[in-house]
Parts: sequence; C-alpha cells; structure tokens
Amino acid sequence: MPEKSVPHRRGATGVSSLAERVLELLASGQATTRTELAALLGAAPSTISLTVSQLMAHGLVAEQGTRSSTGGRPRKVLRLGGSDGFAVAAEVGGRHAHVGVVLPGGGLTDVSTVPFATADGPEAALPGLARTLEALAERHGRDQLRGVGLCLPGPVDVESGLVTLPARMPGWNRFPVRTWLEERFGVPAAIENDANCMAVGEHSVQPAERRQSIMVKTGSGIGAGVIADGRLYRGGTGAAGEITHVRVEAGDTPCSCGNTGCLETVASGAALVRILRERGVDVASVEDVVRLASDADPEATRAVRQAGRYLGMVLAANVNFFNPDAVYLGGVLSTLEPFVAAVRSQLYEGCHPLVTRHLVIERASLGADAGLVGAGQFALQRALARALQSITGTDAGRHAVPQQSVVRTDV
Repeated sequence: MPEKSVPHRRGATGVSSLAERVLELLASGQATTRTELAALLGAAPSTISLTVSQLMAHGLVAEQGTRSSTGGRPRKVLRLGGSDGFAVAAEVGGRHAHVGVVLPGGGLTDVSTVPFATADGPEAALPGLARTLEALAERHGRDQLRGVGLCLPGPVDVESGLVTLPARMPGWNRFPVRTWLEERFGVPAAIENDANCMAVGEHSVQPAERRQSIMVKTGSGIGAGVIADGRLYRGGTGAAGEITHVRVEAGDTPCSCGNTGCLETVASGAALVRILRERGVDVASVEDVVRLASDADPEATRAVRQAGRYLGMVLAANVNFFNPDAVYLGGVLSTLEPFVAAVRSQLYEGCHPLVTRHLVIERASLGADAGLVGAGQFALQRALARALQSITGTDAGRHAVPQQSVVRTDV
C-alpha cells in the first residue's frame, strides 16, 4: 500500500509565514483578490495588503486587471509574478510513469504514459524518466521551468527528500531522489507519496467550501490522503490516512505487517487477483480484474463489490470521526461502478445521519491525473518557497511549502 510521508517541523512565523500562504493560495487559484486572501487566511485586510505589497515589490506577485464585485468597486485581480513558468511532473507506478506539464493555477498539459521499471532501481530507472521530462521542458521553454515533481508509491521523508523502506521499490531505500533531480534539472524538486499527491491534486479543483476531505487510492494497494481545513494533514509521524492495516473481521489472510485480515488483504487490487485466482478465474493483474468486472463477469463483479463493502466499512469509522465534506475515490478500482456503489452504500449505512447529511462521495474528478497535478503543484510551491527565502533571508521556505501544506489549487 502507499505508505505515508515523514513530517518535519518548520519555524517560520510572522510575515514570512503569511507570505508563504498568500503565495500558496494564489498558486492554487483558490484566491485571486486581496479580499479572498483575507477571508481564507483570517487576517486583517490591512495585513494582507501589506504582505501583497511586499511580494509585489519583489516581483513574486503582480496585478492583472480587475473583477467586478457586488456592492463595491471592482477588485484588482492578483497573479503570481512570472506566472508563465511551469513544472514538469511524473507519477511513478510499478512499470509505467504518468508524466505531464503542470501550470500555476492547476492547468495540466502534455500528459502521457511512458515505460518505467521501478524494480530496476533509481540509478537505472531515473535517467530515462529525466530525459522524458527534459523533452517536455524544452518543448515549453526550458528557461520557464520552475520545478520538478515526483509522485512515488512508497514512504517519503519530505524533509530529506529520500524514499524510506519502500515495500515495492527494491533499491530505492534512502536514495536521495530529490537531490538527484535538483542536480539534474537545476531547479527545485519535490517528491511525495502518491496518496498525498492525489489528495492535493483533487483538492485543487474542488469547490473552496470543501475544506475537509479524504482521498482514497484503490489500486494494487490502498492508501489515503487527508485534507484538514484546506491543508494536507500528515499526523504526528506522517501516517495520517493509514487505513491499509485496519483489520476487517471477516478477513483471515496473513498480511505483510504480521497481522491477519488487514484491509489490504481483502479489498486491494492485489487481493482481488489472489481471491479470483483461488476461485479458478484466469487473472494475472489488477487490469485483468478491471477488464472482467467491466464486462460484467459474475465472479469478478461479486469480488469487486465485496471489496468495496470492506473499504466502506473501514472508511465509515474514519468518516464518523473526522466528519469530512467529501470522500474521493481514485485509483483503478474506482473506475468500476460496483466498487464505488458498494463503498457509498456502506458509508451511508455505517455513518451517523449528521455526518452524511452533506457528505459528497464520488470518484476523483481528475481521475488518473490527480497525483500528477499534486506532484506538479508541490514542485511549484517549493520553487515559490525558495524564492521567498531568497528575498527574506529567512528559512521560511527552506523545505518548500509543499512539505507542510496543501492548498486547493489548482494547487
């Protein structure tokens, strides 16, 4: 399952911290005026105006036209200074990588899938991916490249930029991925766990009022990313959203963690392959399961629906506790209606009516692109944080904004 990232502590306070948040919100597209910034940040309009003025003086923010408002004068629209920049990003899987160009405000272009042999190790696999990303950068103007983002299917220490003890990435443990990328491209780089990237990417395109959400990735493994009050929530040790090893009573299959009956052993794509093969169905991959279920194969559909029920049971406890505005389902299993319907049904059955009264339960609107958008936005935020550091002389952006927070982006 996608394991979570290790958090870090930042000491940024005062104006520099507020400036970071202003840049995040403008980068994300969540705010475009001083009034919106003040409302989202809970700061006095005069404080926001001062911060914006300082950022404009350093070329990090610019004004671009006006927007009409009800009952008042037109409001000046803000944008990032030098916003013609972009990031290149990749979401890495077992055998392929999803790549594309991510723009400030959440735009995504030039998306494609290329071969990527994760099992060959970083020193063998990364150079080919880097060449692909370099070609994308050249196509859009290398001088406008602001950052590189990489979304990984394993635990990431975001402070050091290392992969740590990945279960399905032989040779990657403690490899300095971020440093490797920054030396190769000469711009800030950000690496993140895939569930967190998907949470950030999907949050970026959802309505601003959805401040609390859970993104669940359902592929070969299962993972979740949590958005709390509009920001990525990591928890005390970076394990927030760790639902894979919640035990399900009906399960008795041994898990890699040493327990039996963990959610991953009954509801993941890998579990479905095993379950269907035990029933005599000829499947070798999650894609085979999806193909059969899409063709209404009875055994595959039954297994997929049961997997959705198990996931819904585990999610119900989390939804009751957290009371989110939305639950988003991503990953290949979320493309199957029987799976999504079973999750939704179980949540309505297992949650208190007050919790589900306005709860949105739906597929990720970005689909397979959610992680890619999140990775690119993390990279753009890291570039902004570094620029802020250079003009303030503080360490406010030393680790990059993405390591600590997530903004709606079109971030």
